[in-house]
Amino acid sequence: MIQLLSHLAHLEITTPDPDASVRFYEQQMGMREVARDGDSVFLRCWGDYYVYSLVVTRGAHAGLAHMAWRTTSAEALEEAVRRVEAAGAAGEWRGAQHRHGRAYRFTGPYGHVMELFWEVEKHTAEDEHRSQFHDRPSRRTNHGVAPRFLDHVTVAASDVKGFSAWYRDTLGFRIMAYTELDQAPVTVFTVLTTNEKSHDLGCVLDGSGTPGRVNHIAFWVDTREEHLVAADVLMEGGTAIEYGPSIHGIGEQTYLYFRDPSGLRVELNTGGYRNYVPDWEPKVWKPSTGSNSIYRNSMMPMSMTESFPPAAGPSATEEGALPGTEDELKAAVRNPYAAHGQG
Repeated sequence: MIQLLSHLAHLEITTPDPDASVRFYEQQMGMREVARDGDSVFLRCWGDYYVYSLVVTRGAHAGLAHMAWRTTSAEALEEAVRRVEAAGAAGEWRGAQHRHGRAYRFTGPYGHVMELFWEVEKHTAEDEHRSQFHDRPSRRTNHGVAPRFLDHVTVAASDVKGFSAWYRDTLGFRIMAYTELDQAPVTVFTVLTTNEKSHDLGCVLDGSGTPGRVNHIAFWVDTREEHLVAADVLMEGGTAIEYGPSIHGIGEQTYLYFRDPSGLRVELNTGGYRNYVPDWEPKVWKPSTGSNSIYRNSMMPMSMTESFPPAAGPSATEEGALPGTEDELKAAVRNPYAAHGQG
């Protein structure tokens, strides 16, 4: 298969209070509003090469409205659409909108809305935002958090291996790693990538029966020093730190998790490896081997297993109620990282 997708271009999230969320991303995160259209506000990080990377839209609950990926060429866009339709996913072409060309939007087999496009408007900085580094789309902001750009999105699905296989076989994602429970042969997490990053798409196990949920969205800073400063700035600004800073075993990123005003989980990360191997075989991690925290000296809070929007029924990883399983397996998946040394 030719390489179809180049990278994650933007995300659209929903919130009952867009004004509060926009204030958070501007004032706490250091992002900048660039446009409004009806109930949607478009925001950018200082290093985004396109005009925006995050769209905040009014909705009943916190959630993911769609994830948008740029293809590698116009021909790759046509081929990607052909493969999506051959795989049985329902979609439609949409005309040029919001600073990019025509796009194909479809719903994947686990309920996540994905948009594919090729043509896009590059960001051109106004004089007061122009950088002396000519390859940068704009100058670095002086905000204390200041993510450089959008990094990845992690969604939730009822079958982690089925999810990763569909995106691999249909759109050419490379599966980089899995997490399997120590206590039972249940795969609870996977990471995939379209490029050399350790991942730009993740998936956690979800037994709720509610399709299309998201676990978190993630942004990037350049260094660990900036990452630690960001943790201080967020905490001192009144944003509670949910988990971190520490280092994931999978992907090797330094992580920090917190919530926006809607309750949606946001990650700030840095570091991680680069992998160019075209026939990479995914590694299998366990919580006990440091899949989530390589130092294995902490406990991941139960709140980290929550996905969005809220589910009508409990999720496997949230409540340990995976349908059809025995009591001991339910206990195992309740929070596999809750024991000291597995967080």
